[in-house]
Amino acid sequence: MSGERCFVLLWMAGDIVYVILVYDVNEKRVGKVLKKCRQYLNWVQNSVLEGEISDANYTKLTMELNKIINNEEDSVIIYNLRTTKYSTRQILGHERASTSTII
Repeated sequence: MSGERCFVLLWMAGDIVYVILVYDVNEKRVGKVLKKCRQYLNWVQNSVLEGEISDANYTKLTMELNKIINNEEDSVIIYNLRTTKYSTRQILGHERASTSTII
């Protein structure tokens, strides 16, 4: 994994995609990663964000995250969904944050 950058295949429905982003990063970078992700997505719970994002903003987010994370010890996984039409969300226990549209 030395020196590698993460490139993600993006399936688009138009120019907007729904994503779920999860991260596991060193505590020194957690604040920076969360702050950057919250500029584009809704915080759901610890280390998890979700929301709709444009192709351009998706590219910006991944480029900016690649500048923050250490590829040797950090991990960011982005699940891309073509549409939320066939997805459901079930919450067990306390909902940490409600989601809203980010403009």
